[in-house]
Amino acid sequence: MNLLLLTEGDFTAPGKVRLTDRRHEQLYKILKAQPGKVCKAGIFNGKVGSAAVEEICREYSVLSVQTENPPPPPSDVILTAALPRPQTFDKVIRCGVEMGVKEFHFFMSRKVEKSYWQSPVLEKSHIDHEIMLGLEQCGDTIPPRVHFHRLFKPFVEDALPEIICGGAAYVGHPAAPAPLPTAVPGKVTLIIGPEGGFTDYEVELLAANGVTPVTLGSRTLRTEHAVPALLAILKPPSLR
Repeated sequence: MNLLLLTEGDFTAPGKVRLTDRRHEQLYKILKAQPGKVCKAGIFNGKVGSAAVEEICREYSVLSVQTENPPPPPSDVILTAALPRPQTFDKVIRCGVEMGVKEFHFFMSRKVEKSYWQSPVLEKSHIDHEIMLGLEQCGDTIPPRVHFHRLFKPFVEDALPEIICGGAAYVGHPAAPAPLPTAVPGKVTLIIGPEGGFTDYEVELLAANGVTPVTLGSRTLRTEHAVPALLAILKPPSLR
C-alpha cells in the first residue's frame, strides 16, 4: 500500500479519520506504525497529501489528514479488451489502473467463453475493490470507468467510433504488417483480443471502423503480459 486511500465515510470530523479495516491492519501489523508516523494519503476522487497517526491500537487507528496536491496525471489511453478469463480480468484491471488508464471497455468476441460473463469478478463490488488496490499501489485517487459490451458487431460499429473519436486506435494482432508505434501523442484507443486471437473477420471489421492492426512481433503474448507491454510502448512514463 503506497497510498492510504480514504473515503468521505472514514472521516469522524474535519481532517480526522478512524480506520478499523484492512488499512488499519496494514498500519498496525505490517508497517507497525506508532503515533507520529506520517504516510502518503489521498481522498478517493480527490486530492493527495499526508496522514499522521495520532492513536493506534489493535482495534483501530486514528489519523489527522491533510490533502492539498492533485493526483498523478492520467493516461490518455482507452483500454478495450475482449473479456479475458476471470483471473486475468483482475490482472488487466489492476495493471491498467496502475498505469493511469481511466476508461476500460470489455467486449465479447468469437473466442471468448460465454461462461466468463457469469463470473463474480464482474460484480461491481469486486471491480471496485480491485480498482482501490490499484490506486493504492500507484498513489492515485481517481477511479476509472469500466464498461461492458456483450455483442461484438454492435460494439465495433456503434460504440467504438464514438470511443476513438479524435484519436488514434490500434488493435494488437500478431499477423499485422505494421509494428506498434512508440510514444503516440494524444488520445489513443488500444484494443486487445482474446487469448486465442481475433478471427480474420473481427480484424477486418475493426479495420473498417478506423482501427489500425499492429504487432509486437511473432510471439503471441498472454493478455496480462500484452497489456503492460503495449501501454508502455504507446505511452512511455516520461511522456505521460
